[in-house]
Formats: sequence, C-alpha cells, structure tokens
Amino acid sequence: MVSLTRWKCVTLAAICSGLLCGCFPSGQRDQDEEKEPHFLTGRSRVNQMDYKGAIESFSKALEVNPRSAKAHFELGWLYEEKDPDPAAAIYHYEQYLKLRPGAENAGTIRLRIQGAKQELAKTVLPMPSTPGIQRDLEKLAERNRELEEELEKCRTQYGARAVNTNPVSAPGPGAGRTAQSPGPAPSAPRMDSHSPPAATDAARTNAGRIHKVQAGESPSSIARKYGVKLDRLMAVNPGLNPKRLQVGQTLNIPPS
Repeated sequence: MVSLTRWKCVTLAAICSGLLCGCFPSGQRDQDEEKEPHFLTGRSRVNQMDYKGAIESFSKALEVNPRSAKAHFELGWLYEEKDPDPAAAIYHYEQYLKLRPGAENAGTIRLRIQGAKQELAKTVLPMPSTPGIQRDLEKLAERNRELEEELEKCRTQYGARAVNTNPVSAPGPGAGRTAQSPGPAPSAPRMDSHSPPAATDAARTNAGRIHKVQAGESPSSIARKYGVKLDRLMAVNPGLNPKRLQVGQTLNIPPS
C-alpha cells in the first residue's frame, strides 16, 4: 500500500513537472497553439496577403502565450520574407529553436538565421576598401579625365570647321559685302550704249559683285548668267551645297 501511494506521488510529480516545463509531445503543443484565436486570425491574414495584419495577430498570440513556438516561427518567416526586418527575424527564429530544440526543421531554421545575420551585416558594415579596389577607382578617374580632354578637343575642332565652312565669312571677291552690310555701293562702271548685257554683267563681276539667289535658280544657271565656270563659282563659295540652295542666299561671283 505504501509502495502504491509512493508510485502515485511520483507519477503526479512527473505530470506537474511536464505542465511546468511544457514537455508534452510537440504535436499536441502545436495543435493547442494553432487553436489560439489570435493565431488563427494571423493565418487567415496571411492567406489574404495582409502581412502587416498577420504580424499584429501573431504578436497578440504571443502576448496570450509567450511560449507559443508556432507564433515565433510565423513571425520569423514574416519578418524574413514579407516585411523585411532581419533583427526581428533572428529573434523570433531563435526563440522558436529555444522552445523546440529538437524540431525537424531546426537545421533549416539555423540556415535562415545565418542568412538573416548576413543581411543585417550589410546594413551596418561599410564596404571594405582594398588596395585593388582603390587602384581601379584611380584608373577610372584618370580615364574619365582623358575622355573629357578628348571631348573638349573635338568641340574645338568642330567649332573651327563650322567657321571655315560659313559661306558669308569665306574669303573671295566681294566677301564681307552682303545685302545687309552697311556701306557705300560700288561705283557703277561706265557703260557703252553698244555694249551687250553680258559685258555689263562681266564688268559688275570684276568689280566684286555678289549674287542674291532668286527662286528657281541653281549654281549652273547663276554661273551661266555671269559667264563663269561652275567649278570656279563653287571654289569661291566653299561649303555651298548645290542641292540646298535657298532663296535669298548670297553667293560670291568670281571674276570672269
């Protein structure tokens, strides 16, 4: 009788110890934790992709039962993937392992903790500066300076070329005397009543006249009008594009 009573006491003590230490089978514990109303609400919000709301619900589940390993696991996952907070993810994963050290997914959780620590380190540690990286940066800076110098040379050359190809500023007879240029008009040559119109045009050309392009004219027709060769007309008007002759454009007329 004494032995039976002693055995009952030992059994009762073991049960009490299990209650205090939470040492019931993990499957039973998980089921109990998953039935908690806030936990169920958190699962529902995850299914609705309301991740912030799910975090709030699982946090309330922990307030009701601070030893809810399942709630810690869900919060660790949410802070790792859905609402990134590496520090919070590490904390909840570690609490899960503390409450379930023999869990089947313990190895996976440890890998997740390691990944979260690496992400956390990226936010607080500066990028290491090595001699190799420094040399590469110096080379890039030097190459950038060289490219800027080459670009400036190209700009200078292009500007000089644009000045040389300007028909108005090109040298030649009558250069600098445009229709808009102020100054006295050239003296008209003495005309002989028996002189044909071609001779008059030639005299004006020799005096350094310029021609203002009229509608329908071309370099060939202008050269014929003044009795000069087309190649000479083109020579004294460098940069002239015969296909883009514009009405009102001024041309230098070479001596005939």
